[in-house]
Amino acid sequence: MASKTNPQTGREIGTAKEKEGKLTTSGRLALPKTSFALPASATEKGKASGAKGSYPIEDKAHARNALARVAQHGTPAQQATVRRKVKAKYPDIDVGGKGKKGK
Repeated sequence: MASKTNPQTGREIGTAKEKEGKLTTSGRLALPKTSFALPASATEKGKASGAKGSYPIEDKAHARNALARVAQHGTPAQQATVRRKVKAKYPDIDVGGKGKKGK
């Protein structure tokens, strides 16, 4: 297997995942596009970085984190997309979107 390099720094990247479920650069680069809730940025910066997308949802922990992060920083359209994709991949995760205030 050929070693990968970080497209931004040119440095060689190590193993796919570190301990305790932390996603490394090489792990993120190795994920398929379907493991992200949002597609990569269409800007030149997004293309040059080799980014595949935003909000990785490759496991339940990352899916829950994607829901939390998009609730903090995403637009309503992005929130709806992330909720829909998480619900499709993990039907048992509650993606209500309104929190306790909406009840």
